[in-house]
Amino acid sequence: MPPFYIMLIGSGEYLMKKNERKTNRLTILGLGNIILGDEGFGVHFVRRFSERYHLPDDVLILDGGTLGYKLLDAVCSCETLIVIDVLKLEDKPGSIYRFEKKDMALYLPPPTSAHEVQFPDVLLQAEMLDECPDVIFLCIIPETYGDVDLVMTEIMEERFDAMEGFLLKELAEQGIAAMRKSRA
Repeated sequence: MPPFYIMLIGSGEYLMKKNERKTNRLTILGLGNIILGDEGFGVHFVRRFSERYHLPDDVLILDGGTLGYKLLDAVCSCETLIVIDVLKLEDKPGSIYRFEKKDMALYLPPPTSAHEVQFPDVLLQAEMLDECPDVIFLCIIPETYGDVDLVMTEIMEERFDAMEGFLLKELAEQGIAAMRKSRA
């Protein structure tokens, strides 16, 4: 493995050596493409959550967008990873699923080729490096998928509070107190 990793999160760029990498107790990772309407739920959710809550210093909230392998350093730099994303299943839009990495074969597509990186590919790489954290998925069924739209559907907007409840419960089970900001 090379001694340096470049991690792009939002507009920031970070260069770090593996031995200098900070290990976070927990990382909350929002995934999705915000120009594809409902598919951007994970990104929109973590942005909103970070505006509403204070978390301990060893808890990181990341907008992972569609960064693929550029997320490898972030994935390998935590003990527990909570992924917020959409899930393409035949179910009622707005339905929320919770599952762990061991169950992901039931819900997520299998790993693909290097030119079409999906998040399971990133986890597979982390496993190969023997640096994969415990992973919890909190995923929501989108109403639309693949449609170019900068706005999510109403049902997805309405499910922010429900997803927030699921995430707060997961954090509490990890012994992490999320403190509501007074102005949020």
